[in-house]
Amino acid sequence: MNEFAFARVLHVLGVVLWIGGVAMVTTVLLPTISKMRSAEERTDFFGRIERRFAAQARFTTLLVGLSGFYMVHLLDAWGRFTELRFWWMHAMVLVWLIFTLVLFIAEPLVLRKKIQKSVADNAENSVSSAQRMHWILLSLSLVAVAGAVAGSHGWMPGGN
Repeated sequence: MNEFAFARVLHVLGVVLWIGGVAMVTTVLLPTISKMRSAEERTDFFGRIERRFAAQARFTTLLVGLSGFYMVHLLDAWGRFTELRFWWMHAMVLVWLIFTLVLFIAEPLVLRKKIQKSVADNAENSVSSAQRMHWILLSLSLVAVAGAVAGSHGWMPGGN
């Protein structure tokens, strides 16, 4: 297998684990948590799950970022970022950047404490707010994934 194919395999596996995990949290985990009776139960359950998933999400976003930038480097495709028809590349980088900033900077330095306080003060509102944010991030992610699959296989708006 050549370098590019190997990088693409790692990239796709990383995206599947990362965005699939976001989908699971958004569509299954958060709705389940919102049905739990007590704030303590919600906080405890979410904390246990989040710690495990955060580690996976950090690893996979790093893998996706490194493999993605490596593929761009191998193809010398930097010029695509200056062309609107490669909007899906911009979308991939934007989604990756948002998640990377949240996972490596905002969550450990700011959000963790803010979420704990918010859940303690108003658990119902906190879960609802987290669900909204996850739906927005999942929607952006799915648009980027769909655009990347279509674009990387030659399908462009107004094209073939």
